[in-house]
Amino acid sequence: MYLEKLLEFVKQTGFYMLFARVTQNYGYLIMIAISLFLLWLAIKKEFEPLLLIGIAFGMLLTNLPGAGLYNGEIWSEFMNESSAHYHSYGYIMANGGLIDYLYIGVKTCIYPCLIFVGIGAMTDFGPLISNPKSLLLGAAAQLGIFATFVGAIYLGFNGMEASSIGIIGGADGPTAIFVTSKLAPDLLGPIAVAAYSYMALVPVIQPPIMKLLTTKKERNIIMKPLRQVSKTEKIIFPIVVTIFVALLVPSATALVGCLMLGNLWKESGVAERLCKTAQNELMNIVTIFLGISVGATATAEIFLKTQTLFIIVLGVVAFSMGTAGGVLLAKFMNLFTKNKINPLIGSAGVSAVPMAARVSQSVGQKENPSNFLLMHAMGPNVAGVIGSAIAAGALIALFG
Repeated sequence: MYLEKLLEFVKQTGFYMLFARVTQNYGYLIMIAISLFLLWLAIKKEFEPLLLIGIAFGMLLTNLPGAGLYNGEIWSEFMNESSAHYHSYGYIMANGGLIDYLYIGVKTCIYPCLIFVGIGAMTDFGPLISNPKSLLLGAAAQLGIFATFVGAIYLGFNGMEASSIGIIGGADGPTAIFVTSKLAPDLLGPIAVAAYSYMALVPVIQPPIMKLLTTKKERNIIMKPLRQVSKTEKIIFPIVVTIFVALLVPSATALVGCLMLGNLWKESGVAERLCKTAQNELMNIVTIFLGISVGATATAEIFLKTQTLFIIVLGVVAFSMGTAGGVLLAKFMNLFTKNKINPLIGSAGVSAVPMAARVSQSVGQKENPSNFLLMHAMGPNVAGVIGSAIAAGALIALFG
């Protein structure tokens, strides 16, 4: 009797589930190894550690047999239109594990929107308001999104999947998660890992492209100081942008509206407590939940597919083309403008704030130590945040 109980206990352990049928469960071992590698990158190499640690640990948890923290089959029922449990959150709450509950915030797009509130509360749109031309550079950097969309279609992905892959080119993790959770939730794990990995690699990927597309003379262009932006302008800006974007691309309202709400708290000067909460406590809490729940979707069945390799490759293509798009438009604009633009700031049009702007500053100062491009680069950088959100809204409107 006791021996039978002991054997029954052994069969319920993760060790037994993992190693008794190792030929069937080798995928779990590979995913555990990948999660440990990502943890090493986040901790040792400091690749987007605030989110990548959570993503990697969520990936680790979901690939430990028997834990039952995340159950992909439950979500398959949830998303199956022919199922009796289609879009039934009650079914999730009754049958899910801890991470299934947290994942509801991803599925309903609550987490990405709350992240945007925090980003808005930390963002200064002054450089963009001071130099409206930088909005064009932010728009040009979205080239990578749509070019990669076409490439993904060519490789056999459908419109919803191609949209989710292309959005990696915006270099905006929350936006990538927002689009993917709506259009291609099965690809959420690989796309999130790719998006945040490439965001961390901005200082590695961008400089060679920037140097390849510019001459030494162009990299030495010194731009005129930006004008001082009034408080009134900074208060009016988020309101006007929200109204305009909501009327132009209604499906982008959630992201842009949350971004501008956070910024309005910051610029109004009368909601300091809320601004600080959005910048700190809210961002930190949502980052924890978002990272773990997104990482948990990277199960062996979903992640270990050929399409994951395509996503990784297309992601870097999207990001590279976005960088190139901003630089090339700046060069083109110089053909018609009296006050020349240093093309290096065009690369900051991807919305990796403020890292991309710092890369523009770093590359510029290597050419000319007296050249200060940071504030000029912040214009297209914050424009890229708005641009990627609008692009996301457009893709959702077309394929959602």
